[in-house]
Amino acid sequence: MPALMVSMHRSYKSFSRTQLRKIFLPLLALFLIFCMSSKAAYCDIYAFTDTNGTQSFSNIPTDDRYVLVLRAEEPKVETTEITESTLHKNVAINTSQQKTLAAEINRAALMYHLDPALLHAVIATESGYVTNAVSRKGAMGLMQLMPDTARRYGVTDPFNPAQNIQAGTQHLNSLLKRFGNNLHLALAAYNSGESNVVKYGTRVPPFPETRAYVPKVMRLYRKYQYQVW
Repeated sequence: MPALMVSMHRSYKSFSRTQLRKIFLPLLALFLIFCMSSKAAYCDIYAFTDTNGTQSFSNIPTDDRYVLVLRAEEPKVETTEITESTLHKNVAINTSQQKTLAAEINRAALMYHLDPALLHAVIATESGYVTNAVSRKGAMGLMQLMPDTARRYGVTDPFNPAQNIQAGTQHLNSLLKRFGNNLHLALAAYNSGESNVVKYGTRVPPFPETRAYVPKVMRLYRKYQYQVW
């Protein structure tokens, strides 16, 4: 960060405390504006007064006479591991694949009595329609099937669009039945596991990832309901 130097070549010896405050506070405000606008979101402020009464300020003390007059708190850094929801927020939707896969999604939706728009919303959120997507947790394919889920529904190739969509749709249908057709709970279970939904009193678990996931899918679901697949 570049240093910002502000000096006033004037003696303060004859100034009252109130006058000094009127002089010092605008300079302090100037420093704060500089710090907030710089690449670093914070900086400490140092000052010293020489024998002639000249006041100098800097965010980088270059003289032993500088003393710390204001410590700016370092921004709090979240220590929580980056979650899958972070990825979900940044998934780019492959619109070409979206159209290509529409027929397969319609077939699965018809078979398991679900709205195709809902499946599109889940796939868009999970993978952005990337057939070979793999998450850090090991979820695979369009609907991000975990290995256990893939095995449960007889998937032999989780990156095969037809198999992945069929299994993911069947799983979502199963979760809707499990939670009394409560879509929010079914989506929460799809994201975090049904055991976690049960563990937290049959409610959406308090995981940041899940709390971000459910409303995003719902927003896309409402949007896609107006499209013809």
